Amino acid sequence: MTTDGMGVTADQVSDIALSLPGVQKQVGDRYTVFRVSGKGFGYFGPDEQRLQVKATRDEQAGWIAQDPDTFSASWASGRFAWVNVLLARAQRDEVTELITEAWRLTAPAKLAKLLGSPAR
Repeated sequence: MTTDGMGVTADQVSDIALSLPGVQKQVGDRYTVFRVSGKGFGYFGPDEQRLQVKATRDEQAGWIAQDPDTFSASWASGRFAWVNVLLARAQRDEVTELITEAWRLTAPAKLAKLLGSPAR
């Protein structure tokens, strides 16, 4: 993290994701994948400068509207969309929220109950 509070490292992202119940990290040749119950909810590209996380379409639009220099659209299908996060510009609390929500969208209900209801 930089001195102005901006920027999140790949190690910090991994710590956040792995703190959630049932998460596994799979490092491949090109991508690192965060999974819960065998389903991916977050990905690093080869350079680990960007994180891609699962979101709803509304959440994707909201993050992009809030800060289009940090957040951008990846792709969408059905009710889900994916948000690209430029880690050098992101703040830890934003990344934590995005990863946690992506996990909630992916984890089985039984596992998701371990975190309780999201604050809304």
